[in-house]
Amino acid sequence: MHIRNVTEESSWFDVLLTGKRSQAAVMRLDPGGASSPAPLANEGSDQVLLVLEGLVEVELQGETRLMRRGDLLLIPAGEALRVLNAGDVEAVTFNVYGPPAYPTTEQVESLATSPSH
Repeated sequence: MHIRNVTEESSWFDVLLTGKRSQAAVMRLDPGGASSPAPLANEGSDQVLLVLEGLVEVELQGETRLMRRGDLLLIPAGEALRVLNAGDVEAVTFNVYGPPAYPTTEQVESLATSPSH
């Protein structure tokens, strides 16, 4: 059994757990920070995004909406998404991908050093 605590992760993006058919990750964005410069798609994975803290602006398939703590969004595989911290405090999202979209926890360190977050 593997247990991870999202409050103990400090990188901007951490893959927490990876199974055969799903994966969990946490993303932290500083005020004004974004998940990417432009919307990106996970071609082979659906994504569920839950806002744990803060206020984020999500751009999905050309539509933009605000999400706050407790809001949940399903992003179908292949749909381009960008998340921007629209608040003045750190924003935290919990994400589930099915099937796994990213390398295992040990292989994701290069993502954690991205300067735009």
